[in-house]
Amino acid sequence: MDSALNAAALSWPIDAPTVLILALAALVFVRGWMRGRRLLRESDDSMRLLSFFAGLATVFLAVDSPLDAFDSFSLSAHMTQHLLLIMIAPPLILLSRPVLPLLRGLPKRFVKEGLAPFLTWKPLRRFLAWLVSPVVALLIFAGSMIGWHLPFFYELALSSPGWHRLEHATFFWANIIFWWHVIQPGPGKSKLPRWTAIPYLLAADIVNTAVSASLVFAGKLLYPSYGAVHTGSMTLLQDQSFAGTIMWVPGSFIYLLPVAAIAVSMVSSPNRRKARPVLVSAAERARRKALRFRIPASKFPLLRRLSQWVLLLVAIAVMADGFFGPQVTAINMAGVLPWVHWRALSVFALLVLGNLFCMACPFTLVRDIGRKVLPAKLHWPRRLRSKWVAIGLFVLYLWSYEALGLWNSPWLTAWVMVGYFAGALIIDGLFRGASFCKYVCPIGQFHFVTSLLSPREVGVKRPSVCESCHTHDCIRGNEHARGCELDLFQPRKSGNLDCTFCMDCVKACPHDNVDLISITPVKAIAADPYRSSIGRLSKRSDFTALALIVVFGAFVNAAGMVSPVMSWEHDGFSSKLMVGAFILLGVIVAPAIAFLLARAANRLVLPSRELSSAARRFALALVPVGIAMWAAHLLYHFGTGWMAAVPVVERAITGVVILMSMPSVPGWLTQAQLGLLDAGLLLTLYIAWHVATQYATRLRAALTLAAPWTLVSFALYAAGVWILFQPMQMRGLMH
Repeated sequence: MDSALNAAALSWPIDAPTVLILALAALVFVRGWMRGRRLLRESDDSMRLLSFFAGLATVFLAVDSPLDAFDSFSLSAHMTQHLLLIMIAPPLILLSRPVLPLLRGLPKRFVKEGLAPFLTWKPLRRFLAWLVSPVVALLIFAGSMIGWHLPFFYELALSSPGWHRLEHATFFWANIIFWWHVIQPGPGKSKLPRWTAIPYLLAADIVNTAVSASLVFAGKLLYPSYGAVHTGSMTLLQDQSFAGTIMWVPGSFIYLLPVAAIAVSMVSSPNRRKARPVLVSAAERARRKALRFRIPASKFPLLRRLSQWVLLLVAIAVMADGFFGPQVTAINMAGVLPWVHWRALSVFALLVLGNLFCMACPFTLVRDIGRKVLPAKLHWPRRLRSKWVAIGLFVLYLWSYEALGLWNSPWLTAWVMVGYFAGALIIDGLFRGASFCKYVCPIGQFHFVTSLLSPREVGVKRPSVCESCHTHDCIRGNEHARGCELDLFQPRKSGNLDCTFCMDCVKACPHDNVDLISITPVKAIAADPYRSSIGRLSKRSDFTALALIVVFGAFVNAAGMVSPVMSWEHDGFSSKLMVGAFILLGVIVAPAIAFLLARAANRLVLPSRELSSAARRFALALVPVGIAMWAAHLLYHFGTGWMAAVPVVERAITGVVILMSMPSVPGWLTQAQLGLLDAGLLLTLYIAWHVATQYATRLRAALTLAAPWTLVSFALYAAGVWILFQPMQMRGLMH
């Protein structure tokens, strides 16, 4: 087998017609490009020449290099060819805007007498316009993509060099047509609005995902020809799955990047149409929109207390079952409800409605009851007024989750809950304010970071009312409510950081001017205002570290349940050291290296005095892709185990164990997980670009600033996709 590979690598034939066509195209383009520079005095179009040559080189690499010699032996090599011809070569060539240079490069007489009559013929022009219209181009793309990957046509291409060349030519020209609407290389402009390219690209991504997923999850050999000639270290099915991954992961990057670029250009374009005059101001319209979906403030205190009592009773039942029930995770409430249901539902609630768990937290209810006896007179030590204690506890949780098997021990889970009740009671019973929530609780810090993406916040309805207020009851309190214990002054508050949704400020405001309002998601990350009790996030290293650990911790925590990592044994001292090293590398070393390298790369653009503040803001831009990974991971647990709560609760009530069969993985799950990761990546790219444009006014400088953080985002996204493709353990469920 190795000799066959060596022979293929050394004997690949150079197809003279292909090389001749590529060389001729290059010569014509260079001639036309140089004429254009002389005639139009274009001095800044060297990137067009580079793009055209890169496109031709990609075509050569795909069809006339050693890669072509391996496509009969390896499906992965063949899919790499398809990737180059479908997603890389066509956009590179179109980015060079090749029509005019190619026409200028041809002999004038040939263009004038030979091509001009056809190019000016109206039926032909209408046909070409119809051909590159979005619906037709998308159908051509989908037809070529799906059709040539059907087993019959794929085997036909493998068996015949002529059909093989036709397959590759179809891919190339079909995608020249497809990418035309996205890049719009001219001459002329599209009559369709620019935003139509967004659903167009997303539809193409769905087609690519469907074809790639059919290879990854087929479970059988789709193309029998490889069974006779396949060689290499991978099995046939591994090679087929890897081939699907090659098309899937880079394909998502390539289709989603222009989606992000178009969205950013539409948001930041200075050439927008002027808004029509209206009778109300923009601020008034925003206020009305925010109030349209509000919940009456009078309902909050009662709703909060009711939720706290319900969760307190549930927590007591879970702890009792964890201590005295059977120590089998799958049939114990402490083994199922906290790890499968509570984690997933709290994150989804944060992303949809806001920080509801902190609002209904049973630990603070016990704290409030204890305060009737405890003094709560001390001030929290000044040196500990940061997130570093909570960061250490969060890293400790990530380690103990794997090393001690928290998810697999109802008894330990119950003790953790007892520790939480004791910590909230003792710390807030001795110290003033909500010191436990603000400086200690690792769950609260995770929720604060996640709430940066929330569409809801506790905020001011009418700023003008606050300007005329002199009592400031929202923070000081009054006879009706205690005010904000976290020292968040509503007129200067921005976002949900440090806000537990306790609604005390809502109850204390005498003007009914504080409420749960709708906001634009990620607004709190994209901007850097001065925040009450926090300051500017660009000056807070502890918030940066917290965000990075939450982001990278998502991938480390999810990786802990896949087969390559689960091969480690989780018992014994040496195993705990290995898990500790894995956690240390994943949540401390890796983010620190990424942060420092990206910060060093930004030295090319920024002065030294701005490097740290910019790096902190860029680091916060990674929050969406990290939270997307948490959501995708927890969706797996919830999607495969949400029904496990029923027999567990029945067992706790009746004492009868009801065995359940091994739950199946829903067919929609992987698509939903990848959709979450895609959305997180797009939001991260948008925020990174928004931050870059605030520090650099020139396009090239902004791209240089955003580039290292974009690479970090792509690396995290690729790691997330790899994790989702691995066999996962259904923890806490009956096998």
